Amino acid sequence: MRRRKDVTLRELAEQVGVSESFVSQVERGVANPSMATLRRIADALGESVASLFVGTETSGMVVRAGERKRMAHPAGSLDDYLLTPPGAKTLQIVYSAIAVGKGSGDEPYTHAADEECIIVLTGQLDVGVNGESHRLATGDALLLDPKLPHTYHNPGPEPTTALWVMSPPVY
Repeated sequence: MRRRKDVTLRELAEQVGVSESFVSQVERGVANPSMATLRRIADALGESVASLFVGTETSGMVVRAGERKRMAHPAGSLDDYLLTPPGAKTLQIVYSAIAVGKGSGDEPYTHAADEECIIVLTGQLDVGVNGESHRLATGDALLLDPKLPHTYHNPGPEPTTALWVMSPPVY
């Protein structure tokens, strides 16, 4: 995407606030950017985070399980799948599979949705919101203001799956 837009490694790195070598490592699948860095990369390229997802573009209102758009993080520690079709206007649902010890990264991130609800399907998830920490277990849900700095991390001992419901769509 960077090359198609005729943006150099240096230009992108400066806009994102990381080194050229880090951008190169992300492109090659060697480095695993935090959610905050991923958002800055998409913003710097004038793209949505969803444009970094891969998969079949769905039409209509049905998203088949095998056709979900998937964002695979290079380290293989986190997979996100868009469950809502591109035509969704007022909400977006992302399914996440998070390996033990992995999460959004140390740097808190924000985004432009008005509301975000996290529902833990399996496992546990530590969610930090504006300096306040919450441990969520299977079946727990947390409503947060996504404009406040937040992070998440799977403390283990098993992989975590969760739904992220946002309104309006941001990815």
